[in-house]
Amino acid sequence: MSETTRTTAADDSREKKYLRWYNKVGYGAGDVGGNVVYAFIAFFVMIYLTDTVGLNPGIIGTLIMVARIFDGISDIFFGSLIDKTHTKMGKARPWMFWAYFGCAAMIVAIFAIPPSLGDFAMYAWFFITYVLLNAVFFTANNIAFSTLTALITKNAEERVQMGSIRFVFAFGTSLLIQVSTVGLVEAFGGGAEAWRNVAIIYALVGLIVNTISVFSVRELPAEVLYERGDEDAEGEQAAIVADKPTLLASLKLLVANKYYLMIVLVFILGQVATAMLGMGIYFMKYILGDAGYFSTFAWFINIPMILMLMATPFIVKWAGSIYWVNLYGYIIGFIGRLLVIVAAFMGNIPLMLVFTAVGSIGMAPLQGTLNALIAEASENTFMTKNKRIDGMMFSATSLGVKFGGGIGVAVTGWLLAASGYVGDSDVQPESALNMLQFMYLWMPAIVLGIVALVLSRLKVEQANKKLRAELAEGGHDENPLVVG
Repeated sequence: MSETTRTTAADDSREKKYLRWYNKVGYGAGDVGGNVVYAFIAFFVMIYLTDTVGLNPGIIGTLIMVARIFDGISDIFFGSLIDKTHTKMGKARPWMFWAYFGCAAMIVAIFAIPPSLGDFAMYAWFFITYVLLNAVFFTANNIAFSTLTALITKNAEERVQMGSIRFVFAFGTSLLIQVSTVGLVEAFGGGAEAWRNVAIIYALVGLIVNTISVFSVRELPAEVLYERGDEDAEGEQAAIVADKPTLLASLKLLVANKYYLMIVLVFILGQVATAMLGMGIYFMKYILGDAGYFSTFAWFINIPMILMLMATPFIVKWAGSIYWVNLYGYIIGFIGRLLVIVAAFMGNIPLMLVFTAVGSIGMAPLQGTLNALIAEASENTFMTKNKRIDGMMFSATSLGVKFGGGIGVAVTGWLLAASGYVGDSDVQPESALNMLQFMYLWMPAIVLGIVALVLSRLKVEQANKKLRAELAEGGHDENPLVVG
């Protein structure tokens, strides 16, 4: 095969369109199901357990942290299982479909702890259902959902579009859950039974939308998926498909890819920030004096995020690079959160809302491009090691969410307990009030600053561009992972 032919083949693989608009929208809608689970847990499980069930926030945080250890282990296994799956539905779609039935059942169980149980039994009930939800069902569903980004299209622009549409649904769902949950619980009369009823509604909605999403897309055939312009023989293609690395070999490939490690770190830090912002319901209730502000702030977080996500594919296309859009975005986000702190100490709630919106605008592009970055990292491994580990690579999504969310929630629980917080009390000690301000105001700003530093080194696009040029010329760096 000539150099010209190879180059053309490579260009075609990147420019060819694989999806129609309804495929992209259908795929993106899958995050409704994921965020019905995630947002409900992230924003309300702690206050449900402390103020309704009456459990200790420190113990809850510890249990969640332990559960996340199981999550991290299961992420890797499920990623490997997806890579080895071959069915008529494909590799990822069956896992995404069937696993959500377990998600729906467990989300109801978590918010249906029988009040008649003793304290130990209630902690055990929560821990078991939480582990099953996160380490088994949500892990399988979420990794499969993310992996589809690499399995239903090879077009980088389409992947960015899918990521943006996905997170529009994600943040839209998160917004609806944040602004609706407190009112729904009150409408059902409050108390434990009300929380259970709301959980049932959310579980059914998630189950329906997840099913629609699964059947709205198809995975590419292997001969299309694994085609690469620099390869000369069909036999070599078949060998690549058949030569699936073992779990240990896949793990070695993951840790050898510095871009994967940086993406995981970004996921973890992002979830820690989300957990701290989830303390907003405590902040509004005890610092601002009105829990209703939680819904108001939710609007100013999520609407700017959604609008910016809709614009992200166009901004990335205009900029010609995911890297610069993400980096400048997070610098803006960091500045926005610093100004939220200033406005809070001024006692100016309208300014807090404005700067909250600025922070959300800056954070949005990364949310829409993360899956595209993971796909680039996976392609980097393929070009350097000639191995496909898409499922394992996309475990970054679930791994980061689980570890980061676990760390964030655990820390919030520990800090609340250490501050002397009293569950369901109208008056909190000064130490608890100071802690709530630190967690909601200072911690997100600190985390965003760290993420910006990590993003400054995440140059996987540049590395892959150089590798493609080398492959088109017939050359190959012996250690290309150091590129960029």
